[in-house]
This record gives sequence, C-alpha cells and structure tokens, in this order.
Amino acid sequence: MQLEKIDAGDLAVTYATWGEWTGWPCILGHGFPYDVNAYAEAAPLLAKEGAWVIVPYLRGYGPTRFKAPETMRSGEQAALAADLLALMDALKIGRAVLGGYDWGGRAACIVAALWPERVEALVTGNSYNIHNVPRSWEPQSAAQEASLWYQYYFHSERGRRGLERNRREIAELLWRMWSPKWAFDAETFARTGEAFDNPDFVEVVIHSYRVRYGLVHGDPALAHIETRLVGQPPITVPTIAIDGDADGVNTGTAHHAAKFTGPFEFRVFEDAGHNLPQERPELWAKAVLDARAMAAAR
Repeated sequence: MQLEKIDAGDLAVTYATWGEWTGWPCILGHGFPYDVNAYAEAAPLLAKEGAWVIVPYLRGYGPTRFKAPETMRSGEQAALAADLLALMDALKIGRAVLGGYDWGGRAACIVAALWPERVEALVTGNSYNIHNVPRSWEPQSAAQEASLWYQYYFHSERGRRGLERNRREIAELLWRMWSPKWAFDAETFARTGEAFDNPDFVEVVIHSYRVRYGLVHGDPALAHIETRLVGQPPITVPTIAIDGDADGVNTGTAHHAAKFTGPFEFRVFEDAGHNLPQERPELWAKAVLDARAMAAAR
C-alpha cells in the first residue's frame, strides 16, 4: 500500500493505491467507522489481476483535509458522490470499476445511478445504498430501529459530545455489534482508529446522521444532486450486490433487486458482518473481478 495526495474538488485527498497507474482503474470506498485499511488484503489481490486500485480516505477521515475553512463540513450523500467524481477527474480517470460499502458504497451507487457513463461496473455492500430522505421518518421493525441507536444518539447534543470524547470507544463497539463473527485484534482496530483523529471527523459524521433525517440542511452547493436522488433513480450499470449473513446493522437487502435494471447478481457472504471487504477479502476481490467480467460480456 502506498499513500498519495491530490487536490480534488473541495478536498486535499489522501488515498491508498496498489498496482500500476496503467492498469484498469478500480476505486473502492470505505464506510463509517472504518478507513482505507478495509481493503488492505483485497486490493493487492486485484492489483495482481492488473487493477490500479485507489482507496481514498473519505472527507473527515485520516489525512484527507478540506482545502478551505469556509467549506461546509457536510456528510450528506451528495457530498460523498461529488468527492468521488472530483477524485476521478483529478486523476484523469474517465471510467472505472467502483465498489464500496456503507458511506463508500453510497458514493459509488450515486455515481453509478446519475453518471453511468463513468462506471464500468459496480460492487456494492448492502445493495442500493441511496438514502430516501423524504421517507426517512417511516419507522422500521423494532429490531432494525434498535440497531440504529447510534444514529439517534448522534441526533442529540449529548451524542455529538459523546462522539467527540469517545470516538474510538464508539467505533470499536460498532465494529463488534455489526460484525459479531469477525475476530479482529487490537492492532487491527488501532490502525483504523487513527483515522478518526481528523479535525473534521465529528462534524462530518454528525452532519451525515442528521441530514439524512432532514434534521439539518445540506450544503446548498450540492442541492442539485440531492434533488435528483429524491426519485430514487435506478442503477443501470453491471452490478454485484453483497450482504453478509451476520450483519448486525442491516437485516438484508435482497429486496433491492428491482432498483438494478442492468446486469445484476446478488450474493451473500457466509458468517460475514458489515465490513465485507475486510472480513472476506478474497470473496470481495472475486466479486470485483466478476463484475468487471459481467461488464465485458454485456
């Protein structure tokens, strides 16, 4: 793994990279509360197959920084997608295989839905990751509501202060709750925990979990993207969607299949939780290669 830096849109992005820049571009996104180490084992497998793998630290994580102090520290889904497009433009990547889960999967899904010409194929953890903000107040089952406790916690000032003070403790608890069969060690968590020391981490995270429920306003500069997402646009690019059957925060997304109108396959990783690429790196890498093959056969 090699770390590089580049100015892209509102950010000075630090990204991890594997393979040669002459290879086929593959951009993978991490989620909350994770970082680029989620792909530390899967990415080299893809590089061996000729990929140029790029894994950016998302806004608010690790060494990635906002370029201007006046830029809104937005965590909304449109911001993540805009960041991904800006990174592709900065790296002069016209078209790439995209993949991700959680926040990173959301960015990949949005770019695939709204700018399909930029996406060769998509691999998405938990399927259709685009928020339906107008319906965010529709209650789910009691079990699903209970699993979202951290989101409701972050809606309060107490939660914001808790995240500021206990960011590693909260993140490690979520890792254990969301991936109950993943036996990660203290060293593995500590490597990622450093990413939460970013000075904008708390503000970006809190905004993300408030704006998706309509509790705060989004960035006006991104309203044109959010407006297009209200209609929950379909994803037309070749896609492999994946769930873990031991995911402690997501009860399953097989019912999302209708949102994918191009070549599509749904997979379940046995005994895997929420952090799919880090828990099952070989299976994740295979899904990326299979999605690319699906696109080639189209």
